[in-house]
Amino acid sequence: MAPESIVGIVLGVLGVLLILGAALIVMVVWAIKSLRGNGAGGDEARLMQELYQGLSRLEDRVESLETILLDRKDRNP
Repeated sequence: MAPESIVGIVLGVLGVLLILGAALIVMVVWAIKSLRGNGAGGDEARLMQELYQGLSRLEDRVESLETILLDRKDRNP
């Protein structure tokens, strides 16, 4: 199997994991919101900020992994 195809597969898997993670977070927020009702305004805003920060860190990690994989690909033609 060529290194290019391995990099493609890994990037594809990371992309799918990122999308599934985001969908899971949205579902958890929706579930919490429906269980609490309408009276959780401050807590909901804090939770959304924490989720956004977590997703931002996850995005940074995925970008770092992509950079590492692409650098390895360039060094091993």
